[in-house]
Amino acid sequence: MIMTSRRPFAVLALALALACHGDALAQDGVKPKPPAASPDKAADSEIARYCGNLAPLAVEARIAYQTKRLLELEAQVKQRISDLEKQESAAREWVSKREALMKSASDDVVAIYAKMPAEPAASQIAAMEDPIAAAILVKLTPKTASAILGEMEAEKAAALTTLMAGSADPEKKS
Repeated sequence: MIMTSRRPFAVLALALALACHGDALAQDGVKPKPPAASPDKAADSEIARYCGNLAPLAVEARIAYQTKRLLELEAQVKQRISDLEKQESAAREWVSKREALMKSASDDVVAIYAKMPAEPAASQIAAMEDPIAAAILVKLTPKTASAILGEMEAEKAAALTTLMAGSADPEKKS
């Protein structure tokens, strides 16, 4: 930037000097001497000094930016880890509830409903709490469970099927 602003003036000054004194020197037979310090070299050294002075500041600014960015990324990673831990905890809780649900339907109760006709079994199971009803239906054979679900109201059968598939919260009662 400095080089481009001084160069035209240096060139203009050199041209004027040659125009004014060049003819006189050429007439005397003496060769003109080159200037002692080239204006380009002076500008280049000034640019080098300017850049040299700014280099440490640029390094510090880059380090500060990178440190800030690393801290931001670290915070994001910690947040994601926290979210994953919450999801893992929720999944473990869901599995434990599901296991408790499956244990709630004892084999003896399941055997009783397996031997009952579908219509009375459907009315009795529909009257139960959804988690217990779903646990019983899961332990029945698919043929028996489908016959019982076929005898229920569509909304109740859908709610129990959703619960059996694991898509619903077993704590929710309908």
